[in-house]
Amino acid sequence: MKILHVITTLSTGGAEHLMVDLLPRLRDLGNEVEIAVFSCKKTAFYNQLEAAGIKIHGFSETEGVYSYKHIARLKKLMKEFNVVHTHNTACQMFAALVKTKRNILVTTEHSTSTRRRNYRIFWYIDRWMYKQYDKIICIAEPSEKSLRNYIGENFPITTVLNGIDVSRFVNAKAIDLGFPGCKIITMVAGFRYEKDQPTVIRSLKHLPESYHLALVGDGEKRPELEALIAELGLKERVHLLGLRNDVPNILKSSDVIVMSSHREGLSLSNVEGMSSGNPFVASDVEGLREVTKGYGVLFPHGDDKALADVILKLTTDEEYRAEVVRKCQERAMQYDISTMAENYNKVYKELSK
Repeated sequence: MKILHVITTLSTGGAEHLMVDLLPRLRDLGNEVEIAVFSCKKTAFYNQLEAAGIKIHGFSETEGVYSYKHIARLKKLMKEFNVVHTHNTACQMFAALVKTKRNILVTTEHSTSTRRRNYRIFWYIDRWMYKQYDKIICIAEPSEKSLRNYIGENFPITTVLNGIDVSRFVNAKAIDLGFPGCKIITMVAGFRYEKDQPTVIRSLKHLPESYHLALVGDGEKRPELEALIAELGLKERVHLLGLRNDVPNILKSSDVIVMSSHREGLSLSNVEGMSSGNPFVASDVEGLREVTKGYGVLFPHGDDKALADVILKLTTDEEYRAEVVRKCQERAMQYDISTMAENYNKVYKELSK
C-alpha cells in the first residue's frame, strides 16, 4: 500500500514524536510510507525521519498551519496514495475537503478533549468532517469514550493504543546534564496550556535547594514559564533544555520523571518515562490515570505541594523507589511501538479489501 501521513509540524509533541517511531515500522511491514508536513521547518524529528529514509513533503516554512494554500497542495499530493492518514485538526479538515474516491481516509485522535468542543458551531463542522473518514483511531479508551460522547455513535471509531520504542529508553546511557550533585526532576512536553508545567515548577518551592527541574520542550507558553520561574526565584534551579533528540539519555540521567498535565489522550511521554528506569509521577487526570494507576504514582491535579511530597519520598525511600521503578517498566512493555504498527497495518488492510 502507498500510505501518506499528514501532520501540521514536526516540532515537538507526542503526535510528532510518534511519526519518527511509527513510519519506519509501517514501511518495514511492506508499505510505501511518506509524510506531508504543513509547517516544515527543520527540527530534530524532521532530521530523524529524513535519516530513516522517509520521504517528507514539506509545504511551507513560513505559512501558518491553517493557510488555505495547503488545501491545494494536499489535494494534488493525495492523488498518489491509497491511504491518507491525518493527525491534528487542520490536517483532518483539509483532507476531508479534498478526499477523492481513490483515497481511504484515516485519522488519529491524540487527545481526550480539545477546546473547540466547548463551542456548538464546531460540533456541526466536526460531525461533517468525521463523516468523510473511513476510520477514526483513538489512542486510548478514554479518548474513544470522549469522542463518542461528543459526535455520537454512528461513526467508524476504534482504539489502537499508542506506543514507543521501549528498547531505546531501557538501553539509553546517562549523560551529564550540567548540574552535578543535584536531584533531577524531568518533564518532557510541549510548552502548552494543557501540559501545566507551572505545577511542577511550583513544586520546587517545597523541596530542598539541591532539587533541580529539567523541562524538555518548547512552545507558546515559554514566556509565561520564564516569568513564573523568575517570580519564584528559581532561575538557578529550573533548566529549560529546549527541543532535544537525546530524550532517552536525559530521562536516564534523571531521578524522577513527572507529567503534570491538565489532560491527555495517551501520553507518549508517560510511557517513555515509565521505560526509563526511574519512577514516574503523573497528575490524576484522564489519560494519565489509566496508564499510571497501580504502576507509577498519581498526585492530585494541580497540587504542587502533594507533588513535592511524592518526589521527596521517591528520592529518600530506596525500597519504595525500587518497587515503583519495577512496576513502571512492567507497564511500559505493554505499549511497545511494534504492536502499535501491526495494529495500524491491520486497519489499513481491512479498509483496503
